[in-house]
Amino acid sequence: MRRSMLFMPGNNSGMLLNADALGADSVILDLEDAVSPQEKDSARILVRNALKYLGYKGCEVIIRINSIDTDFWKKDLDEILPMKPDMIMPPKVCSGMDIKVIENYMGEVERKHNIEKKTSLIPLIETALGVENAFEIASSSKRIKAIFLGGEDLTADLRCKRTKQGDEIFYSRGRMVMAARAAGIDVYDTPFTDVEDEEGLRTDAEFAKSLGFTGKACISPRHVQAVNEVFSPTLEEIEYAKEVMDIIQVAKEQGKGAISLRGKMIDAPIVERARQTLEAAKALGGAF
Repeated sequence: MRRSMLFMPGNNSGMLLNADALGADSVILDLEDAVSPQEKDSARILVRNALKYLGYKGCEVIIRINSIDTDFWKKDLDEILPMKPDMIMPPKVCSGMDIKVIENYMGEVERKHNIEKKTSLIPLIETALGVENAFEIASSSKRIKAIFLGGEDLTADLRCKRTKQGDEIFYSRGRMVMAARAAGIDVYDTPFTDVEDEEGLRTDAEFAKSLGFTGKACISPRHVQAVNEVFSPTLEEIEYAKEVMDIIQVAKEQGKGAISLRGKMIDAPIVERARQTLEAAKALGGAF
């Protein structure tokens, strides 16, 4: 289960070395914003070697490549895909056509290196056009397992101020969740960028969860634990979900179409939420 995704700069060997020891479910090794143009080549090689030699046990590895409007993205894929990362994150995706361009080149690289398993995609949507095309993007390829909202670039594109409260991205958050769920994939919220404000982080993460996000990205290791906690089912939620599944079984055995639990009728949506809670708990094992 992917709750937290931690960004790590691709040009920092020390941070790459310890990336899998920080508690995040996924680490995003960044070749884009964290790396200056003159360091792109060296960062690409550093990340390639990290994938080749470090293993990254216990967490998923995602590589954020450069956007397709640069001269770097194909070189990124040439170096990285043969190392078989779990996912590729293309930034500034604006349309399904962008995904087709990336997917076609990924296919070329995979065929060249006889890679049978296709690497998955998690598009980073961070423009007004991308948000408006969120469902088109989410459903444009079988490689896409999730979409991810980038709030900083989005608010720059919207020409508005980025705030802790996040009112300016409320519509975009809702649109992203709706698009992802309609496409049957996961959806991830933008990072909370104030490293010192842990209370604000938790509030922001809880709000994202209430909207339907699967998890949240982090820019600091200090944020990982709180995000993991917020996006994990609580013991109370797990116990209630077990009660729901038990009472539904009783209803079936008694031939009843409806039954109550704690004074509330148990209907199909409640049963589905209970099933999702128990699946999440099972996926996490004893981690929560």
